[in-house]
Amino acid sequence: MSDAINGEPREIDPGENVDGPCTPEEREQRRQSGHVESDDRLLRREHAAELKYRPKDFSAKSTTRDIAERFDGDVERFSNLETGQSATIDAPLSMQLITEAAVQITPSIERVLDLGCGAGNNTLKLREVYGKPFHSDLLDLSGPMLERAEQRVRKTGIDSVTAWQADLRDADLPKESYDVILAAAVLHHLRDDADWQAAFEKVYSLLRPGGSFWITDLVVQETVPIHELMWSRYGDYLEGIGGAEYRQTVFDYIEREDSPRPVTYQLDLLRRVGFTHVELLHKNSCFAAFGAWKE
Repeated sequence: MSDAINGEPREIDPGENVDGPCTPEEREQRRQSGHVESDDRLLRREHAAELKYRPKDFSAKSTTRDIAERFDGDVERFSNLETGQSATIDAPLSMQLITEAAVQITPSIERVLDLGCGAGNNTLKLREVYGKPFHSDLLDLSGPMLERAEQRVRKTGIDSVTAWQADLRDADLPKESYDVILAAAVLHHLRDDADWQAAFEKVYSLLRPGGSFWITDLVVQETVPIHELMWSRYGDYLEGIGGAEYRQTVFDYIEREDSPRPVTYQLDLLRRVGFTHVELLHKNSCFAAFGAWKE
């Protein structure tokens, strides 16, 4: 089961301890100098490390072009505010929570960036919750998605819309210009640690002081046993919607396209890149809603 979302237990060097890897000779020297834990405590630490969930190799994952082409054909499915994310547990609740939190933390909203906007559902929900128009920046890899999102957003009375057909990592977005940035079901397409850090650093640089960043996404767990439990529960959820075939279809998409990280990893990274406050709003199985803001 641990292979199902891009991860597996990491092999642990028998000589590895809290201070890092060491040879048997170094371990004995540390023991004699009083710098090594007892065997029992060390074994417990090594066992915990063996349970740690680790990302797999990303070389076989879909490219951004592959992902864009798939979403080009999914416009209709993602154009429903309530059911467009049926494969996501608690999607309507998470969307409600991040938009309400955005308004609570950033009560004066002039400009919003929706990353991986799809058909615009999260911007539409924020417009509904905020009750007033704002300048809307929509970013997505898919041209057809962007076209649909812009049409739907303009119908709400938002006249100022900028569409970006681009990858966040490459887009020449204006620094310190956004009051709110939304990222729903998009960050799981990031790959290695450097990719994640660069993306979070960029988001931080795009926000004005007092601006906030809100995420809903697929996540993995920190340890293999809990990951397997949550993944099994998610499989049951998918079968309840569309049977075993639907379950396998979604799992295949995830295996091919996605590389999610634990919510704890992302909260820590948000702090590390400079966000002053972070909050977990909701988590159910393999999905979470959370956010951060800067002073």
